[in-house]
Amino acid sequence: MLSWFTIAYNLIEGIVSMFFGITDDSMALAGFGADSFIEVFSAVLVLWRFRSEAGAASGISIDRERRATLGIGTLFVLLALVTATGALAQLRTGGHPATTLPGLLISTVSLSFMFFLWRAKANLAKKLDSSTVLKDADCSLACIKLSAVLFAGSVIFMADAGLWWSDAVAAIVLSLLIAWEGVGTIRGALKPNFVGGCNCS
Repeated sequence: MLSWFTIAYNLIEGIVSMFFGITDDSMALAGFGADSFIEVFSAVLVLWRFRSEAGAASGISIDRERRATLGIGTLFVLLALVTATGALAQLRTGGHPATTLPGLLISTVSLSFMFFLWRAKANLAKKLDSSTVLKDADCSLACIKLSAVLFAGSVIFMADAGLWWSDAVAAIVLSLLIAWEGVGTIRGALKPNFVGGCNCS
């Protein structure tokens, strides 16, 4: 249920964030929206793992999950590069969003929902003694950090429109956090004792 809720929420959040990020010329919001789709993929992997274990005698293919996790890590790194490149271009041209109200509202809602998901997944991981669920909880915690950065960037711009560069700077910070997630995910998947799940804390 937590995974399905994560998928449903992040699909909506990703579409809305990407829409307003593109239409309002906000690189921070667009990058945040793209990250939401990675959260969806992470939740799908968790569902795939537990549904496979519940219905198959042979269990799950760790090799397949390792490749999927490497894919997530690679996607994180590529996303970080694209977000940083767009933000640097925005700084060079002096472009900025007309308003950061959408970013402020979306990040506020995200902080509320992601905090709930993080705590629920962390508690469930302890009850199930599951490293997979614990690592998925780490993904939700990473989303909380991204939401906080987006919120801070939005508040700064709303407080003083002269700080037009705040959106681009927030996007660069987002790209660094996303890259950190990606590197952690890749390193976790390459460990000899890899057991699956979302290594993106």
